[in-house]
Amino acid sequence: MPKNTSVAAHLRRLLELLASGAPAEDFGTVATEARRGGVGGDDLAEIEQATQAALRVHGALRQHQRREAELTALFDTAGDLAALRDLDAVLRSIVRRARMLLGTDTAYLTLPDEEAGDTFMRVTDGSVSELFQNLRLQLGEGLGGLVAQTARPYATPDYRTDQRFHHTRSIDAGVLDEGLVAILGVPLLLGSGSGGKVIGALFAADRTPRTFSPDEVALLCSLANHAAIAIDTAKAMTDARVALAELAEANAVIRERSAAMQRAEESHDRLSDLVLRGGDVADVAAAVADLLEGDVTVFDAGGWPLTPTAHGAGGAGGSAPAGTSGTDAPKGFVGTDGTGGTGGTDDAAALVRAAEESRATAHAVVHDGRWVCAVLAGQEMLGSLVLSGRPDLDGPDRRLFERSSVVTSLLLLLRRSVAEAENRVRGDLITDLLTAPDRDPAGLVARGRNLGIDLNRPHLVLVASTDADVRERLAGAAVQYLFGGDGVSAEHAGTVMLVPASGATPGEAAGAAAEQLTHLVGAPVTVAGAGPAAGPRALADAHAEAARCLQALKVLGRRGAGGSAGELGFLGVLLGEDHDVDGFVKATLGPLLEYDDRRGTQLVRTLAAYFGCGGSLTRAKEELHVHINTVVQRLDRVQAILGPDWNSPENALELQLALRLRLLSLG
Repeated sequence: MPKNTSVAAHLRRLLELLASGAPAEDFGTVATEARRGGVGGDDLAEIEQATQAALRVHGALRQHQRREAELTALFDTAGDLAALRDLDAVLRSIVRRARMLLGTDTAYLTLPDEEAGDTFMRVTDGSVSELFQNLRLQLGEGLGGLVAQTARPYATPDYRTDQRFHHTRSIDAGVLDEGLVAILGVPLLLGSGSGGKVIGALFAADRTPRTFSPDEVALLCSLANHAAIAIDTAKAMTDARVALAELAEANAVIRERSAAMQRAEESHDRLSDLVLRGGDVADVAAAVADLLEGDVTVFDAGGWPLTPTAHGAGGAGGSAPAGTSGTDAPKGFVGTDGTGGTGGTDDAAALVRAAEESRATAHAVVHDGRWVCAVLAGQEMLGSLVLSGRPDLDGPDRRLFERSSVVTSLLLLLRRSVAEAENRVRGDLITDLLTAPDRDPAGLVARGRNLGIDLNRPHLVLVASTDADVRERLAGAAVQYLFGGDGVSAEHAGTVMLVPASGATPGEAAGAAAEQLTHLVGAPVTVAGAGPAAGPRALADAHAEAARCLQALKVLGRRGAGGSAGELGFLGVLLGEDHDVDGFVKATLGPLLEYDDRRGTQLVRTLAAYFGCGGSLTRAKEELHVHINTVVQRLDRVQAILGPDWNSPENALELQLALRLRLLSLG
């Protein structure tokens, strides 16, 4: 610069540097250039003083700019907190701003793990070491442990040589792997003074030695305070959400229990009203099925249905027609759906086991996809309730189902008491009927009508017998077998007479009764059937025929079975009251007679000759005046029609008896 350059030009240069925001080192060049330009004395001193003043102004401007940037960062952080949605995002923003404002290589934030009892890295920015990012610190270990323990900021220009901290192998390895040298750490404090609580620490670190200024420490402390507020706010929001969720859950439980209580009250009123109005067990089953929207059947203690299956709105059978309770379940069979079927004693035994389990647990149990609840009178098993179509039976509905078993037990006890009283009176009637049917027939009919038994209506008659050591159980089993119907039973001459309300044929009724009575007694029960018969004399005769048939069943070794005279072949002819000879002949020889009529053959005549000649083919062919091969061919045809065992001793006896009876009838 020329020597005549004025002092004013150098001062103007200083102002231009201030205006352009030039770095501090550029201000020193102004005095240097003035000296080179020949400026000296007071003028040079004035320029140097002006340079110092300009540097002070420059420093103040830089400090204001830094403070402005810090305030902007703090305001931005406060804005993030105000719009807090994701705690991790806010913490990452704070750590990133700390690194940016302090100009460090990395920044990170640690939080305590209350379950593990140590501190872990929550957020890092600028970190490249996986070992460092997964570092965990115990309280008092390293710079971070000291910050957490003392609740004060600490800074070190060179961590590896600083002995103020408790060095550990794992921490030093992580710091070394990250390459950190200078570290500044400040606590995350909730509250102030002695009551403040450290909930973590915020760090800024460089990979070269560095001394952190008080302003930088204060800035990092401000960011740490924001981080503490963010964590506390997030925790409060989380607690609030949990509390709201718990409140909503509690409210739902209260509503559910309120609804369950209301439903239980309505159910109790409905069942109580049903009982007070004289409802029956089937009515209870229908009401429970409707309340629980499933299918309900009441079974006795032996696993046999006492009621038809009642179908609720949600049951497998849908709604039952008005005035009905659903599909009738045949006595003696339990289907897999509880509506009756061909499961027989196996399903009944399985149901009894499920009922016993229910009694042992005092609650309903699940068996084969159905709910089973024991019906008890004290410890006596009266039967069971079976609910199907509701695999997801919840608490209130389950309790309703279990309570309904109590109502059912009351009704069963009442019915049994009434049945036992009525059966004693009816038993007297049966005794008089069998011992003196002709003494006062009209009086017997009138007595029966008063007891609900129409003796003039056709009835089947069953006679049952069992071993002497269990005979006392048979009468009670007969009452239980007839329980729920209009039948009657009575002991007579060491046997039990049963008059069921209905039945298909004497043989079928006797077979079903033998199966169920055997199960109830626990020992073989033999049952014979006769009838149907109407009127005192006919009923007495039917009883006599059934008694003879019972004796025949025992002689034939059919202990524990059921049958009738009509099923015993020629023995039935001998035992039957009406001696149905034509029926026996037709049943025995009918297929051969029909074949002879259609084909014009002589199979019946050949069979008679064969038996008449003692089974000799030679004598039979002479009797018939045919070739022996013809006799053989005709007997082969007999075998094809009657079966391969036609010539067995038993069948041969019946065939010969039928041939003789036919010959006598032809006269």
